[in-house]
Amino acid sequence: MSTKDDTPDEVPELQHSVGYGAPPKATRFKKGVSGNPKGRPKGSLNVATLLLKTLYEKVVIIEHGERKKVTKFEAALKQLFNKAASGDLRAIRQSLELAKDAEAKQSAQGTQESMISDRDREVMDGILKRFLNTKEEQREEQKEIGEGNHGDNKRG
Repeated sequence: MSTKDDTPDEVPELQHSVGYGAPPKATRFKKGVSGNPKGRPKGSLNVATLLLKTLYEKVVIIEHGERKKVTKFEAALKQLFNKAASGDLRAIRQSLELAKDAEAKQSAQGTQESMISDRDREVMDGILKRFLNTKEEQREEQKEIGEGNHGDNKRG
């Protein structure tokens, strides 16, 4: 006598293991659907980008009776230094800090550029020497090949 357990009529589907690194199929991310639908929308700018964009917008100022278009950043710096020149202590402190920072960055950049340019020159000289050596070797090979061909091509 055979029972149902002895001879199965249909083949059982493969069981997918569920565990670490293998979540159930129902809870996996679906193709084409965002995992964070309420996240930052595409095209929205971060704070740093907005700040730079705003600082570099053009505004019209009147300086010495003439209208000029300058960036908001430049206009703000002019106002700061004008206040410092008129004796505003807070503006004086801020302008001195800005001047010190600018000088420090410029002197550090100048020192770094000279160090880099010396290294770059050494590397470029080495590459140029190798390049010239290979060109000379190629010319010599071409001369040897050319001289060898002239003797073989002579017909008598």
